[in-house]
Amino acid sequence: MADYYIGLMSGTSLDGADGVLVDFSVSAPRVLASASAPFSSTFQAELLALNTAGHNELHRAALAANQLVGVYAQVVQALLEQAIPQGITPGDVLAIGAHGQTVRHRPQEFGDDPLSGGSNAGYTLQLNNSALLAELTGLDVVADFRSADLAAGGQGAPLVPAFHHAVFAQPARSIAVLNIGGISNLTLLPAQQERGGVQGFDCGPGNALMDLWCLRHTGQAYDAKGSWGASGAVIPGLLARLLAEPYFDKIPPKSTGRDLFNAAWLTAQLQGFESSPAQDVQATVTALTAQACARDLLRHAPRTTELLVCGGGAFNDELMRKLALALPGVTVQSTARHGLPPLQVEAAAFAWLARAWHQQLPGNLVAVTGAKGPRVLGAMYLAPTVAHCV
Repeated sequence: MADYYIGLMSGTSLDGADGVLVDFSVSAPRVLASASAPFSSTFQAELLALNTAGHNELHRAALAANQLVGVYAQVVQALLEQAIPQGITPGDVLAIGAHGQTVRHRPQEFGDDPLSGGSNAGYTLQLNNSALLAELTGLDVVADFRSADLAAGGQGAPLVPAFHHAVFAQPARSIAVLNIGGISNLTLLPAQQERGGVQGFDCGPGNALMDLWCLRHTGQAYDAKGSWGASGAVIPGLLARLLAEPYFDKIPPKSTGRDLFNAAWLTAQLQGFESSPAQDVQATVTALTAQACARDLLRHAPRTTELLVCGGGAFNDELMRKLALALPGVTVQSTARHGLPPLQVEAAAFAWLARAWHQQLPGNLVAVTGAKGPRVLGAMYLAPTVAHCV
């Protein structure tokens, strides 16, 4: 029986939207089509600005959500055009899983409203207009995946470890999956004979600080293959200061975002190092991402033998080299070696979460997010009766 879902993801790197069409009717989920659409530099700048308080931000956020959905709809159309030659029609797709664009993530931002009933839920905010996406695509949309976990006292993140377990776990070996987007998150998948279950948490910055510094000093949106960072030398004193950030020593469950690791944070850390060559700072923030991820892996899963890397960071050769150096005895390689290219993993995860909602199955892992219990994640927005996409 057909079991097709579309997953859409736009992450903290703010570079664009990725989408996949996934067939879940086979033993291992199979990506049948993939597509992406970049964000314009103007839109990227607006999304970055909306990560902090600003003038008229509610109005601007609503308009940005509509613009984001326009990009999402383009990606869906591209996926459906690829599906038709495979004999798959839009009516065969059961739902879209659309994450939205995170602009705030404050899971521990508690209020003191006496009418809250003592709830300890913080908040997370993803820009989206799911009703508009359903209208534009003619497909049902599952969205707002994080709120139910937060309402249950969880972090609302990371949500991909359950998918990582379903796709990458190997009963005889302990492995880990590292997603390096704007923020890095780690999933620990123990061998069956090991004690403990799946763990997952945000390590800290992924590409966010590297991209920020690269854009500021080279005009390029990212450091292609890490070559600019590779031309510099790590500044030991600066690296030590960066690694002294208290977040890195927090015990999971933990999650973070641009609310912490942003331009203001980096500027504060650079005090006293202002005269350092820009490429040396780039080398140092690259080392920060590698060291933070490696330290978390060694601290929480020292028996891991293989690290699978996905997200844009998998294409940063210098970052991958630094990860391998920091993890002797661990094979560091792309998720592509296991059948799922790095830029498809997160989008496929949200297709999987949409399917979990459809089947009314929990999408969170309590040990990962810290929620009081398993929760069905997301909300459904029904499609109109007339489809607008091909």
